[in-house]
Amino acid sequence: RLEQAIASYDKAIEIKPDKHEAWNNRGNALRQLGRLEQAIASYDKAIEIKPDKHEAWNNRGNALRQLGRLEQAIASYDKAIEIKPDYHQAWYNRGIALGELGRFDEEIASYDKAVEIKPDYHQAWYNRGIALRQLGRLEQAIASYDKAIEIKPDKHEAWYNKACCYALQNNIEQAIENLQKAINLNPEEYREMAKTDSDFDAIRNDDKFQALIHNT
Repeated sequence: RLEQAIASYDKAIEIKPDKHEAWNNRGNALRQLGRLEQAIASYDKAIEIKPDKHEAWNNRGNALRQLGRLEQAIASYDKAIEIKPDYHQAWYNRGIALGELGRFDEEIASYDKAVEIKPDYHQAWYNRGIALRQLGRLEQAIASYDKAIEIKPDKHEAWYNKACCYALQNNIEQAIENLQKAINLNPEEYREMAKTDSDFDAIRNDDKFQALIHNT
């Protein structure tokens, strides 16, 4: 009930205008409603009151990223990290913004920091795999997906992307084995995706591949 939440934060701020937590939380509620400019203004208030509030810098970065203002988002994440160097979420979010700018090497370095701080951060391992694959570093991408799966065995996206990497290497057996895992976890989505995904072109005429995607 986000509108009511905002009204409640507004009351808190009316009583105590320098309550930075209320400004930050108000920003989060506004961001969930897609009112991103207002959210940023709210985070700005939180930071004005408490310049070392790393959560508000990170949240501000997220709102800027949603607006496509990626350079500003990265600057905001950098502030969060400057204040709290072991803030793994900010390293992770910074990686996403760098990836959206096509700066894949820097993106990977950012995820490396995130998983150094929080080794079981499966989403960071997964995104790291995506970035490595963008650079054509397929073996390393597979290793990164493996880490994500080790932490979260039902992470179907990682199984599917591993299958793509193996298909690009023309490793039919591994491609099919990993695609089978993805399909077991999410049959409708991955069977359909594999039918048209160009990553599988090299193995498309293989009987086992055809049997798998047509469920025969």
